[in-house]
Amino acid sequence: MIEIGGSVIPLAKRQLIEIPIARLPTQTLITLPVTVINGSDRGSILWLSAAIHGDEVNGIEIIRQVLQKISPSLLKGTLIAVPIVNIFGFIEQSRYLPDRRDLNRSFPGSKRGSLASRLARLFMEEIVSKSTHGIDLHTASYHRKNLPQIRANLHDPETYECANAFAAPVTIHSQSRDGSLREAAAKQGIPTLLYEAGEALRFDENAIQVGVEGIMRVMASLNMYPREIYPEPQPVLEVNQTKWVRSARGGILRLYVELGQKVMKKQLLGVISDAFGEQNTTVNAPCAGMVIGSLQNPLVNQGDAIVHLAVLEE
Repeated sequence: MIEIGGSVIPLAKRQLIEIPIARLPTQTLITLPVTVINGSDRGSILWLSAAIHGDEVNGIEIIRQVLQKISPSLLKGTLIAVPIVNIFGFIEQSRYLPDRRDLNRSFPGSKRGSLASRLARLFMEEIVSKSTHGIDLHTASYHRKNLPQIRANLHDPETYECANAFAAPVTIHSQSRDGSLREAAAKQGIPTLLYEAGEALRFDENAIQVGVEGIMRVMASLNMYPREIYPEPQPVLEVNQTKWVRSARGGILRLYVELGQKVMKKQLLGVISDAFGEQNTTVNAPCAGMVIGSLQNPLVNQGDAIVHLAVLEE
């Protein structure tokens, strides 16, 4: 049996738990909804989390579809699913919490800190500390879009195995950021994958499909659930470095490349012009790479990040 939020979940059972977080000024109680599926036998304990940034909705749909696939009688171990971590931001369709703090820069949190810090501490105590593995689901930030990709510490053998099993189109060796959930989990020795795909406040069917299939493959590799039959994933591109290409001037951007496209060094990526097309500034690739992220808003300021490249060898 496993205990989450004061509730004990017996073997071979599925249970929805609502963990109290805080009250709004109206005294409305806000809770953290958690679905726990406890398997019929011992095994790994995998947490799935989404919407740490409240406007990132792809992960919510990924978790919903995964939960529909899981039968407690066939599961070994435990699946802990938290589809909406940042309830406050989700309600407001905002990336942040009401105090404008970024929850993914607030881990491991504190019981006496800000609202973000308290929510982070609650998540660490109730979810992360009871897990053996984790997958955190994200999208690009507002006005950007990401190619489906896994970011993880590929120097850790167990994390590397999980990343290989997920088989996203791109796997990036990435050191975790200070205050992130992945960093806090790593300090507790928990292998954690971060999945990035799609854009904020939009469903992306391909990103969702890649995410669902990747999670099911990870669960199969952990011997948690029988392997499902999916089409073979495309070959995984594994990279150690990424680079943002930034605008040299403000203006209106016309991009000539798409997500997943490979580019050569100095290749034309786009053009920034004024509204009349009289002044044009080219945007060129600083290195050979694959486009893994791009700006969706054509209105740019000087210094804006417009194309994200996974760096490839010449």
